[in-house]
Amino acid sequence: MTDAPALKELLAFAHQLADAAAGTSLPLFRNAPDIDNKLTDGFDPVTAADRNAEVAMRALIEAHYPDHAITGEEFDNKTGEALVTAFEWVLDPIDGTRAFISGMPTWGTLIGLNQNDRPVLGMMEQPFTGERYFATAGQGAFLRHADKSMAIKTRACARVKDAVLATTTPALFIDTPAEAAWHKVAAAAKLTRYGGDCYNYALVALGQIDAVVEQGLKDVDIQALIPIVEEAGGIVTDWQGGPAHKGGTAIACGDRAVHTQLKDMLNG
Repeated sequence: MTDAPALKELLAFAHQLADAAAGTSLPLFRNAPDIDNKLTDGFDPVTAADRNAEVAMRALIEAHYPDHAITGEEFDNKTGEALVTAFEWVLDPIDGTRAFISGMPTWGTLIGLNQNDRPVLGMMEQPFTGERYFATAGQGAFLRHADKSMAIKTRACARVKDAVLATTTPALFIDTPAEAAWHKVAAAAKLTRYGGDCYNYALVALGQIDAVVEQGLKDVDIQALIPIVEEAGGIVTDWQGGPAHKGGTAIACGDRAVHTQLKDMLNG
């Protein structure tokens, strides 16, 4: 794995990526951007903010790390050169486009870096609130706000009945084989909240909520968030307890005890 000094350099570069993305996305927030639909049946919105932010980040990566691979939400993936294919930037320029077009500040720009197919750096930028959550492997998780950074930690919560649980929308589960399991989990939690997208995972790392349960994720939806939650003391897996970085299902918890209970309930 990349050593701490090298990760520090890559983290500094990730901050540059976040600045560039914010410079293109924030001016369009609550500014009536044109909305396109990626689907012919259903609604999967994309805006100029999504595309422009990813273009800005890709341009910087190409200029500074031209041999690194790039996986993004809006454009074709780029394969890295043979000697450095261990490094892959994973970009979701606007995670929570529905929130973005609704004027809700619960979207974010996700910037992840994989080494040998393992997430080692993650960043979630919310430029409207001025919050930037970030982490690198073995170095802890942090929140930067108003130009000040502080270490963040998850909170203890050993029982589902005491947990604040979040997911983006119940539509992730309705009319799927997991619907009954979701209703069971949601009913067992002390409080269940909807909305939030990537912001929910940041709140787990911040110790404000206890768990996020989702399915139907893409790799770009989750990879940047894994280091943030894990370096804050939490755990992120798929519903079976395996790696979640390829997308699909995810359980993100601040406390391993509540994670075990949720995993058992979802598979029961």
